[in-house]
Amino acid sequence: MNAVEIDGLTYTYPGAAQPTLHNISLNIEKGDFLAVIGNNGCGKSTLCKVLNGLIPHFITGTFQGTVLVDGVNTLESDVGELARKVGYVYQDFENQIVRPTVLDDASYSCLNYAFPDYLDRGRAALRLCGLEDREGEYVWQLSGGQTHLLALAGALSLRPDLLILDEPIAQLDPMHADRIYEVLRDLNEHHGKTIVVIEHHTEYIADYCKHVMLMKDGQVRWMLPTSQALQRVDELEECNIFPPQVTQAAHRMRRDGLLSGSGPLPVTVGDGLEAFSALRYTPSPRPVPEAPGGGAAVSFQDVSLSYRSVKGEPHTVFQNLNLEIHKGEKVALIGSNGAGKSTLMKLMVGLLKPAQGRVELFGEPIGEKKAEDLSRQISLVYQNPEEMFIKDSIRSDIAYAMQVRGREGWQERTDALLARFRLSELQDRDGRLMSGGQMRRASLAIGVALNPGILLLDEPTANLDIATRREIMAVLDDMKDIIQTAVIATHDMQLVCQWAERIIVLRGGQVVADGTRDEVFGDHEVTSLVGIRPPEIFTMGQRLDPAALCYTIDEFVDCFREVSL
Repeated sequence: MNAVEIDGLTYTYPGAAQPTLHNISLNIEKGDFLAVIGNNGCGKSTLCKVLNGLIPHFITGTFQGTVLVDGVNTLESDVGELARKVGYVYQDFENQIVRPTVLDDASYSCLNYAFPDYLDRGRAALRLCGLEDREGEYVWQLSGGQTHLLALAGALSLRPDLLILDEPIAQLDPMHADRIYEVLRDLNEHHGKTIVVIEHHTEYIADYCKHVMLMKDGQVRWMLPTSQALQRVDELEECNIFPPQVTQAAHRMRRDGLLSGSGPLPVTVGDGLEAFSALRYTPSPRPVPEAPGGGAAVSFQDVSLSYRSVKGEPHTVFQNLNLEIHKGEKVALIGSNGAGKSTLMKLMVGLLKPAQGRVELFGEPIGEKKAEDLSRQISLVYQNPEEMFIKDSIRSDIAYAMQVRGREGWQERTDALLARFRLSELQDRDGRLMSGGQMRRASLAIGVALNPGILLLDEPTANLDIATRREIMAVLDDMKDIIQTAVIATHDMQLVCQWAERIIVLRGGQVVADGTRDEVFGDHEVTSLVGIRPPEIFTMGQRLDPAALCYTIDEFVDCFREVSL
């Protein structure tokens, strides 16, 4: 039996000139674990919102066709009834957390339905998500991964057979991302749940999903078993979807005659062990990065910081932290959720003040600087770019800081920034209504408007498809002449390995590693302790030869050669 049956679905948002979904017909079998892929704007989230009735009952528009979920016509049901059949965890899952404590939130939807056993349902959902020991805690005591699991538990408590998750690991470190997908696998294999994920991380699709559905221009191009879907490298890349790195490497090496064989391409590291068995590692010389020539840009001296807690002792983030970031460095801050990365950045720009110790910017205590002087020296681009938009157009947002400070030539500089970040044609648009990649570019333009010496970026590639992530990385490289010193806090290890010259690893508010890619990712004790994971192609190289340190597909192809056996 099918969990979902769609016939001739066409949907157009109010006021839109063209339909977002066009003549879609498909079936999703019960018990499937389906990944929905496609570039930003192809209709993935819109399709999923049709399944739980938000479209058209809450979000109006022109709706044609038939959608059946567990045999129920979504047009003939209401959102309340469909919520018991379709559980939905949104990309901005924090907005689904509405109660102060864990059990209270997990059982809240069942309380709204007046189920007498609402607490038992909440506890059962928490057990399925591995949060049974947290039920009495406040929600703000949870890590990002635990909060995501709590949102899932709230949906599970109504006991739906179909679960939809929109970008479930976009803001999570690898350890928490693994946990999310292990919970989903358990729900799928042992509890009979049908799982649908909107996902850009094809490595997770290869490891966990049974089928893949590609969407483009509001239509379903195909739905195939995962092993077959990820073989379509050229077609996927045409749609700005990039298969797992081991798949890309094998495809490129076969195309260039560097790897023999004509069987299926590998889609996991395990597959790669066989596909690459004839390869031998031959290290290639690498350019030695130049050491930064300047002095200290930011200095932390015996810094301690704690957050007050509603319950229990204050939460200590940093204790006697000593750290120095030099002029001209490109630094990546990495570590699990809650390690202190965002807090460190807020200390740098003066949004937080240490309880003890001091933070210096270019040799002067930040606490003694005027806010106006500080903003000219250092700028923070927030994780959620929409928080950077305060005006009703991108042009006004970019110009604002320069205009209010009376900076000469601010109109001309605004024009230049719009052109540099490819925003000229969008300058009259409200930033909050743009696509994810456009918002990222706009937030970067706002961040560099005052030409600060130091630019801080908090998760600049979160929630973006791979193509847009690559675009943002290209923008960062293009800004070398603008930014002297850059610091990025991120879980995106591909970004770290391709961009950063220095990597600082945080765990529990302490610096547990500080060095180059080889020094950090070559230390298995550190990576295991912190729960960070280098890019898949690095792991592939290590499995073939422990001496291999290949962080990109280019490096892997350059360093591995086929030999006659």
